[in-house]
Amino acid sequence: MTRKLALLGSTLCLALSAGSAGADELPVRKAGLWEMKLVTSGSPVPEMTMQHCTDETVDKEMSNNVSPMAKQICAKQEIKKTATGYVSDSECSVAGVSTTSHAEITGDFNSAYTMKTTSHAQGGVAGAAGRDNTTTLQAKWLGACKPDQKPGDIVMPGGFKMNMRDMDKLKALLPK
Repeated sequence: MTRKLALLGSTLCLALSAGSAGADELPVRKAGLWEMKLVTSGSPVPEMTMQHCTDETVDKEMSNNVSPMAKQICAKQEIKKTATGYVSDSECSVAGVSTTSHAEITGDFNSAYTMKTTSHAQGGVAGAAGRDNTTTLQAKWLGACKPDQKPGDIVMPGGFKMNMRDMDKLKALLPK
């Protein structure tokens, strides 16, 4: 479970931020409601779908807020533009779990994009043997945000709703 949280945290940081400390930055996503489907191989929770209401300001704030958090947990975080999209490589550590990951991002940030991440996690309560995962994030633009949503709102499985502008709550969810 700790590994899943570490991988989910690093995947969401990359998926929701508009940029990073690397040489290149991800484009700002089109404003509106995005559905984000996260599929992880070999996980007790193999699939999770959430919705994120965003606008240009929220994506830029995410970059500004996530980057310092990523700097605290990641020794390396690079994003590079390629001919087909973007590539990201990171080395992060959360709750005694060290994760090395490589992500390839294709598509566009106006209608749909896919991020396929391969990672290797080691350490933590379960032991130091290591574990490999493949996670695919499929994001698609659904249209305007719902009337009861404001930019930054994320609706998680089960209806749990939080606003990404309240980063203190997100930080509190990360294991120590």
